[in-house]
Amino acid sequence: MTLTLALTRGEVNLAYVAAAVGLILGIKRLSSPRTARSGNVIAATGMAIAVGFTLVHPDVHRYWLIGAGIGVGTIIGVISARTVRMTAMPQMVALFNGVGGGAAALIAAAEFHRLAPDPGNIDAQTVVAGMFSALIGSISFSGSLVAFGKLQELLPGRPITFPAQHVVNAALFAGCAAAAGLAATSEQGVWLVVLVGGALLFGVMLVLPIGGADMPVVISFLNAFTGLSAASAGFVLSNDALIIGGTLVGASGTLLTILMGQAMNRSLANVLFGAFGTRPAGGGVAVDVSTDGKMARETTAEDVAVMLAYARQVIIVPGYGLAVAQAQHATRELADLLEQRGVKVKYAIHPVAGRMPGHMNVLLAEANVPYPQLYDMEDANPEFLRTDVALVIGANDVTNPAARSNPESPLYGMPILNVDQAANVVVLKRSMNPGFAGVDNELYYDPKTAMLFGDAKSSVEKLVAGIKAVS
Repeated sequence: MTLTLALTRGEVNLAYVAAAVGLILGIKRLSSPRTARSGNVIAATGMAIAVGFTLVHPDVHRYWLIGAGIGVGTIIGVISARTVRMTAMPQMVALFNGVGGGAAALIAAAEFHRLAPDPGNIDAQTVVAGMFSALIGSISFSGSLVAFGKLQELLPGRPITFPAQHVVNAALFAGCAAAAGLAATSEQGVWLVVLVGGALLFGVMLVLPIGGADMPVVISFLNAFTGLSAASAGFVLSNDALIIGGTLVGASGTLLTILMGQAMNRSLANVLFGAFGTRPAGGGVAVDVSTDGKMARETTAEDVAVMLAYARQVIIVPGYGLAVAQAQHATRELADLLEQRGVKVKYAIHPVAGRMPGHMNVLLAEANVPYPQLYDMEDANPEFLRTDVALVIGANDVTNPAARSNPESPLYGMPILNVDQAANVVVLKRSMNPGFAGVDNELYYDPKTAMLFGDAKSSVEKLVAGIKAVS
């Protein structure tokens, strides 16, 4: 079956250029919360153009199969988008990213299998692109599934390691490369199966030793893999839309990975192979003594409420604890109460707070926190000197002063939020357990820091009640 509206390849490629412009503009507008909604619409429109004109490409047939795929994908996508909680958005991003990589690998493998009976029709570009897409796409698929499992707590969030793991991984990757070479030069399809199977296993082995708090870097890294596999699949199919779209995703994912690494002051190699944060967490007591004999000071919700009610400026520092407790709506209510009393409220957002790039922005946007109140780290840090109370909700390593002052700390050199420069600091936390880095936060032992222990949502709700009680 062929549509009567079939266009020439040149006309379809021209439409792909328009689609690419939409994708580029959409990605550009996604860089700011103010324009992200319109950016998403523009990018989706560009993708719709690409899909629509692909359907009238002269080489496209079997529309019933394409329609079935679009129908199933649409149902799954709509249901997932409407039912997923904002706190589970990192898992959804990881899962959908993996599906994209798996789809690219399947496309490359299927096209290579279709052409294999007639080796004379397969040029070197198609062979190399097909093997690369099958390899990278499979790694992205299985690696993203492991990331999903860690974020969903189906797998332990801590790094999972074993002796000689790096040697095993290197041997496994070398085996995948050898299988790719054999698949490209042999007419036996078994080597393509070996390549995909080995790549799937390598993806699992690659992500297992990475801790949950490194997921922002891992997700963006695997996103780059998915883009590269899609671009390679585009070369296999001679499809300009896939090449352009995949390249954009690969480039943006690579840049985001670099930025995330810089925000943590760690290299990509350290994230992937360092098994960072393997030290067991300390005891979960409410008050603990640090190694130099200093004592953390515990406080009550009533005392904190009075402090907040009579402050001039309050900066709220959200972290993963806020996401886990789903405290974003209660935090917005707290901020609204303070503003009604004339208190200036701002939010300080660290680039790697949470479990995916922009995690805190997404959560606060769900609670309708005004965009002007959200301050990136560079803009927020000068404000702490003029702040009466810094309210830290779950953020741990990104507020640890040891990153500035202690060369022996694993966090040393990591850019942090200068919370300790505020006049008073209140930390909402379940216990004195250290964060992902496995080290005590020096901020907690600062004389001007008070610890309010308990579930973040429950603690914020107590603060709301306490402020309402202040005359």
